[in-house]
Amino acid sequence: MEGSESEAVFDSLNVNPQLFINEVFNLVDDLVDDACNHFHQQASTSLKIEGTDRTQDLDKGINVIRKKVQSDIDKRLAMWEQHCHNHFFQVPEGFMLPKSDESPVDTSICQNAICDPDLDAQLDLLRNNLTKVGQESAALNRELQSLEQQSASNDHISALNEISLLYDQNSYHEMFQEMMKTASELRTKIGKLKTRKIEETEHNKADKIYNPHRDPSMMGIGKGFSGAKLEDLQEVLVHLKNS
Repeated sequence: MEGSESEAVFDSLNVNPQLFINEVFNLVDDLVDDACNHFHQQASTSLKIEGTDRTQDLDKGINVIRKKVQSDIDKRLAMWEQHCHNHFFQVPEGFMLPKSDESPVDTSICQNAICDPDLDAQLDLLRNNLTKVGQESAALNRELQSLEQQSASNDHISALNEISLLYDQNSYHEMFQEMMKTASELRTKIGKLKTRKIEETEHNKADKIYNPHRDPSMMGIGKGFSGAKLEDLQEVLVHLKNS
């Protein structure tokens, strides 16, 4: 690129392409150095070999890795440098810089082209409308959240009422089933007492027939529930009290 037309153009613009490329090379070298130093610190801490003989082995291993990485980077940077010289810092053929005696371009035309009062007014109107829409959207979002909270609260109360109703229904059902069970057991006990009464009555009649000299005052003992066992009577009374 030295002595070429491109170099003359860049020199006139006070631009040094090679200086830019060298600065990129130096930046990459600094990044590689920082990466290797960080790797060395982390490896030394993890392996707990700082201050021991194994530190030299770690240094040798990191140097090998660094040379390999630096070699690959240098090859790629050389290709990148050549690409920059061939494309980025190569001016088209026949390119000419404007002469110093030529009048500069009138920038007032460009400024007038981008300064349109009507367009600015339309933009301001759109900004105001956008602000109003944003405010309305925020208000709608707050109202929606409030409605969602109310709906969740109502659903919670409805669920509690349903649970309470089911609980009451189950309680009544269980109470009815318990009453039916108690009544059935009471009927069974009374039936057993009646059966025992009949048996005792028949037994007394037989005693009267086969033993006519028996004391008549003793024959009334089996009448009613007087002949029942005390445990049976107490059990019947317990059922009656509970029911």
